[in-house]
Amino acid sequence: MPATSSNGRHFDVVIIGAGAAGMMCAATAGQRGRSVLLIDHATRLAEKIRISGGGRCNFTNRRVGPEHYLSLNPHFARSALSRYTARDFIDLVQRHGIDFHERDWGQLFCDDSAQQIIEMLRAECAEGGVEWAMPASVQQIRHRPSVGDPADTHERFAIETDRGHFGASSLVIATGGLAIPKIGATPFGYRIAEQFGIPVVAPRPALVPLTLPPETLARLAPLAGISLEVEAHCRGPVFREAALVTHRGLSGPAILQVSSYWQAQAYHEEEWDPVSLDLLPGVDAEGWLLEHAHERTLLANLLAERLPRRFAHAWCELHGWTKPINQFRHAELRAIAASLADWRLVPAGTQGYAKAEVTLGGVDTRALSSKTMEARAVPGLHFIGEVMDVTGHLGGYNFQWAWSSGVACGLAA
Repeated sequence: MPATSSNGRHFDVVIIGAGAAGMMCAATAGQRGRSVLLIDHATRLAEKIRISGGGRCNFTNRRVGPEHYLSLNPHFARSALSRYTARDFIDLVQRHGIDFHERDWGQLFCDDSAQQIIEMLRAECAEGGVEWAMPASVQQIRHRPSVGDPADTHERFAIETDRGHFGASSLVIATGGLAIPKIGATPFGYRIAEQFGIPVVAPRPALVPLTLPPETLARLAPLAGISLEVEAHCRGPVFREAALVTHRGLSGPAILQVSSYWQAQAYHEEEWDPVSLDLLPGVDAEGWLLEHAHERTLLANLLAERLPRRFAHAWCELHGWTKPINQFRHAELRAIAASLADWRLVPAGTQGYAKAEVTLGGVDTRALSSKTMEARAVPGLHFIGEVMDVTGHLGGYNFQWAWSSGVACGLAA
């Protein structure tokens, strides 16, 4: 049992946030003999895990590597990811008898339900003797720096909640970002960072649908629901996946992936680049159009051989290319081919945190240790998971960051 301080219960480690990273950290710390308390304000455990992957939880990706993460400190994630890998988490899933399957691009999903991952983490916490305060609202956190003896870590932090007072030698913030506010996302973690003088990279919605300017949207909105395979990029890697036309703009995996890179431009003072879409990936568009240059068919009808018909006609109308193919000069056909291969769109914005999968930005990792997730200026204070300025690609990468950062912290706190 944890010792009792004169002010209330004392724990070696108090973790605020019982999501993916928080539970992983709690289980790791508890199983190495630390007394651990998990605090969360929610009434239902790990909602973000429960709803992820269409209810089947895309819990990691076989291709995990630091190149799949965005951060102003791009090498920060390397250490934790290399010490607790996707293979390590897969082994944990298999030890708990959870069946899973692999989809495109190395994505791994539960065969049955995301609830299995939640129960697995709960069981791992139980094995480590983790205690819970949930639901509990944190009202205040006070800091007592070590005085005289730096080794004095007895009660560095005092946490006041509506469930009582708790003392902690180490305090871990695992409260996530701002994405999906309807399941309880708050800026709590950023406020704690600011309280302790730790910089925060301005948060923005990521892995999020993009909205389009009115003149473009007027042509495309009637096509809502149409999907097509594209190659998308914006100052980053190329993503070849589906794009989906919506009533407000564009969505689908390719758009969600590239949205993070489009949003990241806000951290630089340069002019924003557009999003580029190759509408005919793998096709020599110029050669194909010139091959048909003598035909009398409308350009849109030819494009409809390779694109959804309604989309092909709307795209041609958007550009004013409504003539038969044989009425275009070869130079014009080359220009059309170039546009098909590099259709540039400047989004009007995003659909915001309500539709975002994750949050870009967060606690500045340049102020943290990449090995322990501890704030260099505040011994004993750690940040893990989505609250940090580490944002993964779509496809299980953000969960793997939760597992890896949680374990790194749990081994040190």
